[in-house]
Amino acid sequence: MRRPAPRPAALAGAGLGAAVACVLAAIGTAGTGAGGAGASAGPATGAVRAAAAATVVDSAARPTAPVLEGEDLDGKPVSLAEFRGHVVVLNVWGSWCGPCRAEADDLERLSGQTRAEGVRFLGINTRDRDRAAAQSFVRAHGLGFPSLHDPAGELLLRFPPAFLNPRAIPSTLVIDRRGRIAVSIGGAVTDEELRPLLARVAEEES
Repeated sequence: MRRPAPRPAALAGAGLGAAVACVLAAIGTAGTGAGGAGASAGPATGAVRAAAAATVVDSAARPTAPVLEGEDLDGKPVSLAEFRGHVVVLNVWGSWCGPCRAEADDLERLSGQTRAEGVRFLGINTRDRDRAAAQSFVRAHGLGFPSLHDPAGELLLRFPPAFLNPRAIPSTLVIDRRGRIAVSIGGAVTDEELRPLLARVAEEES
């Protein structure tokens, strides 16, 4: 009897038991890789490989990230274009979101640990119409990286839904040095899960 193909291992946020969704549908069917985060992806179908619950896009098939600019939580101008030439971790979060709280400390720690490798972090704060709530979240977790204030989710709608589902909060994208979407993760992520994906993209030539 033929055994069913193994399912990809699911990423779990810190303290979370819920499985993280793998964003695959509209960009092709990925091969199913087994094992934890950072494990080698299985054979690819088309341009997409599955690494745990992340979607890793082959370099030749990466779409350019949309233009993102606006104000941070303190009203200062900030844009994704400022980080061109760096690998960027783009994290979507809200102060009301439990899984966002679970991953925030890991993201801040990883932000400091990977800065020397040319990695920068940028948040998109969504559904927080009151900036005070978002600012309180930032202070509580000691977040040192800026976040665009996007209370209505308008910035999220600029992304292809296969890479970023506006309803899936938190979500994390890794943007390569050329400004293209290299990795998409739907759900909370830990530093241990994100680190090998960042290393892979950071090692690429610009």
